[in-house]
Amino acid sequence: MYKIIYMKADYEPWWQFDGWEENIVEEKIFESKEEAKRFLEDTLNDFGKKYRHQGHKKERFWAFWSDDEMQFCEACDDDIQTYHGIIWEEIV
Repeated sequence: MYKIIYMKADYEPWWQFDGWEENIVEEKIFESKEEAKRFLEDTLNDFGKKYRHQGHKKERFWAFWSDDEMQFCEACDDDIQTYHGIIWEEIV
């Protein structure tokens, strides 16, 4: 089985800090790899059109962001970027 996860956080998805699962917005599970890949490609295309910047690591993590999507961080007394992360997982 295969899982595609969409998370929204103030860091890129490849960091997976403790508690990162709390930032999951949506997850989809697929039986077939082909179906999962199609969904992933469609999702990456959609996010690529919507957000100006993107990055990826390890062929299973993608991050998308826009310059205008910031949040104020009281602890650091500064604006921080919001990232939209996509994660590909193979479930054993």
